[in-house]
Amino acid sequence: MAEQKATNVHWHEHSVSKAERWQLSGHKGAILWFTGLSASGKSTVANTVDHKLHSMGKRSFVLDGDNIRMGLNKNLGFSAEDRAENIRRIGEVAKLFTSAGVLALTAFISPYRADRNAVRALLQPGEFIEIFMDTPIEICEARDPKGLYKKARAGQIKGFTGIDDPYEAPEQPELVLDGGKKSIDECADEVIAYLQKHGLLSL
Repeated sequence: MAEQKATNVHWHEHSVSKAERWQLSGHKGAILWFTGLSASGKSTVANTVDHKLHSMGKRSFVLDGDNIRMGLNKNLGFSAEDRAENIRRIGEVAKLFTSAGVLALTAFISPYRADRNAVRALLQPGEFIEIFMDTPIEICEARDPKGLYKKARAGQIKGFTGIDDPYEAPEQPELVLDGGKKSIDECADEVIAYLQKHGLLSL
């Protein structure tokens, strides 16, 4: 947990409650936290779910790992400490989206359980949905759309998750998607079905 460095700061209560913001959206807010190896399909499935939700008239937004690192977190590297801070910041931002009545879809490798669990702890029960893209590393490496696995195998990238840095798979995720055998649409439909079953697309 990050240390509070600022002094003389006080929490300011909002005049509009979370429940009132959800009422305006017509559905609940939540974080859909996609986690998995690089090239497992996280971003593609998250964006497909986002498109499907938008077409259903639901408020959603995708926070993608690479995109966030080009802006909000461009000052962070890939050490364990920086990875933890990267996820901490995303968790806080996604929590704001949730309070605003938006379904925030986050697509990050987020390799460490402790970091993911710290984000879960920020939210109320049912507001954090951990979605594990369970795609075997052999398939991820065969896809290698950014050429990162090839560079990692050649020693050009150090601390690459799955090669020379660990990935800690979720122990009790809300949803497991078989990114090796199922299509992007099939995986996205499973997410939509989960949201419908658990009443997250209505009040």
